[in-house]
Amino acid sequence: MTEPRNGGHKTLAVKLPPGVHAQFELICGLEDIPMGTGLLRAVELYVEAKRGEADFAERAARAVADAERAAAERRQAIQALLGTEAGPPPAEGAKPARTR
Repeated sequence: MTEPRNGGHKTLAVKLPPGVHAQFELICGLEDIPMGTGLLRAVELYVEAKRGEADFAERAARAVADAERAAAERRQAIQALLGTEAGPPPAEGAKPARTR
C-alpha cells in the first residue's frame, strides 16, 4: 500500500529477492546514492520504457474510457438513490448544488 507523505510523495514498500537486493545495494553504494533514489530512478526508467511501447497510447485511452464509464455508472447509481435525475456531469470547478 502507499500512503501520502511530505510534499505529495508516497511511500512504497518493495520486496526484493535477496540476490537482487544485494546487487542493487552494491550499485547504489558504488553510485553513492541512497537506495530510495536508485528505486526512483529505476521506476522512472520503467515508466519511460512503457510509454514508448507501440500500443501504450491505445491501452491508456481504453483505461480512461473504462474509468469514465465506471464513474458515470456510479454517478447514476448515487443519483438513483437520491431520487434525482441523471444529467450530465457538473462542469469542472462547479460547486455542487445545495439540497434540503
